Amino acid sequence: MRTRRNHPAYWAFIVHRISGVALALFLPIHFLALGTAIRGEAALGEFLRWSEQPLVVAAEWMLVMLLAAHLAGGLRLREWQKSLAAAAAFFAVVAGLVFALAR
Repeated sequence: MRTRRNHPAYWAFIVHRISGVALALFLPIHFLALGTAIRGEAALGEFLRWSEQPLVVAAEWMLVMLLAAHLAGGLRLREWQKSLAAAAAFFAVVAGLVFALAR
């Protein structure tokens, strides 16, 4: 017997929920970055130099992956739509790879 937790729709729901919470937690950092632009060119330049650190770049890549997963994973899946869940996961990985390679 197959449990609901093994169903692709359940995992699409989990990914969508986790990515949504992570994106919501990112918003204050985003607003902080925008606020540095208001303080002037020097403050923004300092922030952009700080954002070139490897850990920040990795977090930025993860953010792009989460955004793509949230975008593609918001599907309401039925049994016949399992391929859409796989396509959503593929889209998220491709978006992350394109971002990483463009960096």
